[in-house]
Amino acid sequence: MLKTRITDLFGIEHPIAQGGMQWVGKAELVAAVANAGALGFITALTQPTPEDLAKEIRRTRDLTDKPFGVNLTILPAIKPPPYAEYRDAIIAGGIKVVETAGYKPQEHVDHFKQHGIKVIHKCTAVRHALSAERMGVDAVSIDGFECAGHPGEDDIPGLILIPAAADKLKIPMLASGGFGDGRGLAAALALGADGINMGTRFCVTQEAPIPMAFKQRMVENDERATDLIFRTLHNTARVMRNAVSQEVVEIERRGGAKFEDVQALVAGTRGRDALASGDTDGGIWSAGMIQGLIHDIPTVKELVERIVAEAEAVIRTRLDRMVVTASQKVPA
Repeated sequence: MLKTRITDLFGIEHPIAQGGMQWVGKAELVAAVANAGALGFITALTQPTPEDLAKEIRRTRDLTDKPFGVNLTILPAIKPPPYAEYRDAIIAGGIKVVETAGYKPQEHVDHFKQHGIKVIHKCTAVRHALSAERMGVDAVSIDGFECAGHPGEDDIPGLILIPAAADKLKIPMLASGGFGDGRGLAAALALGADGINMGTRFCVTQEAPIPMAFKQRMVENDERATDLIFRTLHNTARVMRNAVSQEVVEIERRGGAKFEDVQALVAGTRGRDALASGDTDGGIWSAGMIQGLIHDIPTVKELVERIVAEAEAVIRTRLDRMVVTASQKVPA
């Protein structure tokens, strides 16, 4: 068993989290993650209303008696969602841990902390992680350039970002972006993290509430099968490479692109409809470079147990036997 500050802080068995994922962070997956001894998160804004979120929390509780949380992503918008009402649903639902992400979370962090809720904030840079620490969050999840979704604009991969953050943070840290097996977990711990956060890998499990066509596509893809879109708009997003993402990239490549030029291609409703129909080329779908290390579609329990066993084997055997004493050295 791997014991870290993350397992102690959240009362979980394994230092693995399933972060919030649009359309995917629902009760059946979250409960499966919790039952496997890891930490799952319902994605609040996948639920159309705060009332729907309250129902999803209750549905998850019907499926597990182990700890789970809710992700609340804060995005700048002309007409933002009713965040205060979503927070109230989270608090009333007895949730003990929230993953925040996005724009200026201080108001949300303060409200949750007033109710004794622990907060993890998702970051893409060391400076953002330090800012979150000053806000009073209990832990951070730091996304390297390899991640699905928005990796920020600094383009710093996890091999540098994780130890750079570990050198400066006092609070526990989850490493996110590019993790999907035990080698990655062992590496994250060696680099100074207290656990890993996985998104794409949890999508490719039996319990993930998405069509098999998407899961199979990600199994077939290699590590090159992602596109970075919105680069020219300074809002970079990593998505699974498909016909739509390639069209967006081509429009941006021509230069001078505005959001209106790609809006119809990347619309959330289009992506949701594609997901519902199983059309993997029908819209934009977030996926990370970890696709290249995904080769099967296990149950969540099988995946978590395998990752932990692999990490323990790497730490106990492969790494341990590389350390030799002076008396063990072979004479020249």
